[in-house]
Amino acid sequence: MAGGGFAATAGGTEFEAKITPIVIISCIMAATGGLMFGYDVGVSGGVTSMPDFLKKFFPVVHRKTQEGLDSNYCKYDNQGLQLFTSSLYLAGLTATFFASYTTRNLGRKPTMLIAGIFFIIGVVLNAGAQDLAMLIIGRILLGCGVGFANQAVPLFLSEIAPTRIRGGLNILFQLNVTIGILFANLVNYGTAKIKGGWGWRLSLGLAGIPALLLTVGSLLVVDTPNSLIERGRLEEGKAVLRRIRGTDNIEPEYLELVEASRIAKEVKHPFRNLLMRRNRPQLVIAVALQIFQQFTGINAIMFYAPVLFKSLGFGGDASLYSAVITGAVNVLSTIVSIYSVDKAGRRVLLLEAGVQMFISQTAIAVILGLKVKDHSENLDKGFAIMVVVLVCTYVAAFAWSWGPLGWLIPSETFPLETRSAGQSVTVCVNLVFTFVIAQAFLSMLCHFKYGIFLFFSGWVLIMSFFVLFLLPETKNIPIEEMTERVWKRHWYWKRFMDDDVKGEIGITSTDATKKGRSCFPIDINLNIGLDV
Repeated sequence: MAGGGFAATAGGTEFEAKITPIVIISCIMAATGGLMFGYDVGVSGGVTSMPDFLKKFFPVVHRKTQEGLDSNYCKYDNQGLQLFTSSLYLAGLTATFFASYTTRNLGRKPTMLIAGIFFIIGVVLNAGAQDLAMLIIGRILLGCGVGFANQAVPLFLSEIAPTRIRGGLNILFQLNVTIGILFANLVNYGTAKIKGGWGWRLSLGLAGIPALLLTVGSLLVVDTPNSLIERGRLEEGKAVLRRIRGTDNIEPEYLELVEASRIAKEVKHPFRNLLMRRNRPQLVIAVALQIFQQFTGINAIMFYAPVLFKSLGFGGDASLYSAVITGAVNVLSTIVSIYSVDKAGRRVLLLEAGVQMFISQTAIAVILGLKVKDHSENLDKGFAIMVVVLVCTYVAAFAWSWGPLGWLIPSETFPLETRSAGQSVTVCVNLVFTFVIAQAFLSMLCHFKYGIFLFFSGWVLIMSFFVLFLLPETKNIPIEEMTERVWKRHWYWKRFMDDDVKGEIGITSTDATKKGRSCFPIDINLNIGLDV
């Protein structure tokens, strides 16, 4: 399983790195955090379409679905039902700030362990819920797990992977998200048929499997060299670097990590440092990618796929079956991304997917506008198949682009001194807008009707122009060389780098270069002038 290879740095030195078994195993185990996240995303939509679940916790919605008096688009419009789904993301939003502290001060590995513990407790409460309060508290604990896992796992994957396959290994997190969604859809398809009204408990309880995998995996993996060195454990970090790279020739990479760590330690307030001028490109792109990722409309479809298809006139079994199909497409397309992201590059995948998503969403809106009436019983079979095909086309495009790359690009572009803080902001913004979409989607579906797909397609158009003009390519660039090789060469973002230090810490980048460094001299305190 080991293979040779090198990753060039800006200075012409080479970082030797083999693809070692320990790297592959560590990444697979860490990525199970994505499996848990994906299962939570997928299971809620199926459970909220189960009559027994609705009857116990949301009797008003159950009555509306049984009586059939409401519009097809409005029968699931209920704030309490939406809160069941969205409370997880609100809790994750809060937890990510605590996760930033643990990721920076305790390491990536303990943070993943904390996430696993939160997940397990949340699963127990959800599966045994006797009332709505118990159900929501369980979802909140799951959300805390999401906050910790989404903070630590992408950082872990980016830091432990050799440069030339960093994109592919990082996407293991997103691949596991899609597998989790598919697993949840399959479980819901089976449990919906269980008699006796307890099928939903099994659906929620089986989340314990990925929760246990993440917990056990976090105990078995090694922490990243970046994290160990950042916390002053230099020899241990060097030993781990030697193990994961499969070579004794690690000195160039080790010295670069030590230098990055030295700079990181001089930053006493990483969140304030994020606001400095030279960190603005990474911050803007990380925030924009998370907002855009949610406004593709993907979570609206994944959260509520069974409800959505049922609302559009599909029968109960057909709606769950359609959700399983879209889940399978999601997994397969994410595998496409793993193979292509480090070859084709990030920008090509995002731009191609933008065209594909825009066309498919617009076509869905046209079909629904012409063929789905407010109280029609079912969509014609031919048109129903066409809608599923178009949804799959859309999901495929998202799965090999905005899904994985929305996490990959921010995790690989922030410098070490702001990396955990930057990842916190990334997760925070993602969860804010995930919460907004989850809380608002069923109401939007009720009021916009088929126009909701036009709403999301308009956003796809905007984000594609953003990628075209403002997103630089980051494939095959060593993670500590992004400033020199990406930001300082970009037609727009380079203006934030030309005098990135002047006026803030009393030295120009030219002066730094003269001293033979790509970063900063040892005697500079980066905490000066952070009030920009």
